[in-house]
Amino acid sequence: MSAGKNKPQYPRVAQLKTTEQFRDHLRKEGIELGFDETLIFGEKSPFAKAHQLRSGNQIGNAFCILPMEGWDGTEDGRPTELTKRRWKNFGLSGAKLLWGCEAVAVRHEGRANPNQLLMNEENFQDFVELFQLIQTAHQEAFGRTDDLLTGLQLTHSGRFCKPNDKKKMEPRILYPHPILNKKFGLPDDYPLMTDSEIDQIIQDYVKAAVLAQKAGFQFVDIKHCHGYLGHEFLSAYDREGKYGGSFENRTRFLREIVAGIHTEAPGLEIGVRLSVFDWMPFQKGPDETGVPSVQDEYKLAFGGDSTGKKEDLTEPFEFLRLLEELNIELLCTTAGSPYYNPHIQRPALFPPSDGYLPPEDPMHGVARQIRITGELKKAFPGFYVVGSAYSYLQEWLSNVGQHVLQSGQADSIGLGRLVLSYPDFPADILSGLPMKRGKICRTFSDCTTGPRNGMVSGCYPLDPFYKAMDEYDQLKQLKES
Repeated sequence: MSAGKNKPQYPRVAQLKTTEQFRDHLRKEGIELGFDETLIFGEKSPFAKAHQLRSGNQIGNAFCILPMEGWDGTEDGRPTELTKRRWKNFGLSGAKLLWGCEAVAVRHEGRANPNQLLMNEENFQDFVELFQLIQTAHQEAFGRTDDLLTGLQLTHSGRFCKPNDKKKMEPRILYPHPILNKKFGLPDDYPLMTDSEIDQIIQDYVKAAVLAQKAGFQFVDIKHCHGYLGHEFLSAYDREGKYGGSFENRTRFLREIVAGIHTEAPGLEIGVRLSVFDWMPFQKGPDETGVPSVQDEYKLAFGGDSTGKKEDLTEPFEFLRLLEELNIELLCTTAGSPYYNPHIQRPALFPPSDGYLPPEDPMHGVARQIRITGELKKAFPGFYVVGSAYSYLQEWLSNVGQHVLQSGQADSIGLGRLVLSYPDFPADILSGLPMKRGKICRTFSDCTTGPRNGMVSGCYPLDPFYKAMDEYDQLKQLKES
């Protein structure tokens, strides 16, 4: 593909207006992606299907809001009015599963940015109020909350820590990565986390989970995705000591957190958002299209083969067997990392400012995640599985999502970026209303470009609230330059 900056050559989804056009495009690109031509509305809609977990917790429908940070907390990790507005929108969305709301750090040094929320004793009451904000908004809009399941995603950002300065990374790494160390300016002898430091972080997770339960949250997500600390453990093949090497050692971090939560917060549900597969890091090529960073073998992709460009689900299947042993029922699938291979993680036509043009039609990325999630669900039917990567489908999201649910490829359709511009999308679909075209996310990636340049995250192109901010003009100038 030949392309200039921000001038992708693939057709925009909005141009695929008819069933024939959508089907023909999939066929032309060789993309296997099932969809239903006719949507079902009312109580018989697959989106309206409720579910009861083994714990007895209820999930009232098959829509899930994925965790989305706003980079808009205070320096000490408390929510601001921007944070509260976003969380209230989650409660008003109509979705009955809120997967963690956003990534919340368990200690200051593990924050991905200086404005990331932080769960500790000092901020506890703020999280009580956030939870109640969601409950109140949802109750007023939909009349009940007994079938609303709300979690908190707990995280340590590991290699991507930036706790004190928006422009200064302070990585905490498990092993020297031959590509990522170089990409982010780390010497080969950059200090590694010690086993004793990891032991303390595990205790921080447990303490944060206890506080989350006391604040009202019904589950916590022990984040294992997108290159952050939990995910990096899974690829720590060459690390020495009790947290690296063997599969048992690489999953010790998760097992000890879960054991601590079961002891200190009995009854609290646990979920895991997992990058089910990973590829090698990509970088801008000569025409700004993404290309592999190396041409040699790549052996650091959990869920990937030695080429770094295909999947191998052997270890992910082993990981899911471990989750079963740990009595974890909630699983949210995703892939790769926004820092080094975003086209497989978050399919988009337009890259963020530090990204690259997509090396494939983004619809391939959507179909890939749906297919692999379906393979996991088929092999492990006991999990309640939430799928990701749906926002790029835009007008076709409901048709594809309904087919996924009908064919048993997932239990819930996870919504991310789309909800920033169109927070009431689930409510509209469940009510049988047509999509509001002016609110549909077009994957402009401004919600990522903003934070990567020190601004808060939001949908600057489509949300009038963010469009009225000074940051809108700053972002526009940044993109033009």
